[in-house]
Amino acid sequence: MRGITKIFPGVVANDRVDFSVRKGEIHALLGENGAGKSTLMNVLSGIYKPTDGEIILRGEPVSFQSPRDALSHKIGMIHQHFRLVKAFTVTENIMLGARVSALLNRKKMDKDVVSLAERYNMPVDPQARIWQLSVGERQRVEILKALYRKA
Repeated sequence: MRGITKIFPGVVANDRVDFSVRKGEIHALLGENGAGKSTLMNVLSGIYKPTDGEIILRGEPVSFQSPRDALSHKIGMIHQHFRLVKAFTVTENIMLGARVSALLNRKKMDKDVVSLAERYNMPVDPQARIWQLSVGERQRVEILKALYRKA
């Protein structure tokens, strides 16, 4: 991200911010409330369009029209405030919005979720309802959702 600026009416949320990430790196953005951390990540993940600046991916400028567009470039976001449907199961939340067959095979989907969770050592019960889970388990579901989409 080069020179990212995001302006909302009466508020400059990001002012010429540069941010670089390489494959396999993990970064933490730290700052006070209102510092612009979430706004910057919302720009990177396609939720917001920058007012100015550019996103460079593999040496080429890109412009994301939506989070799905960013995901097509393997960029996803794990939100601070969970975006899960509490009445749905773990599997339903992970599959929600993903491009899956119209002929959904529930047992296969649960098996895929368990396999993914085991691969990353993040055990979850695929049939548990989100409202039944602890905060830590909900965070795992958010991470697995991004991993399932290959972000």
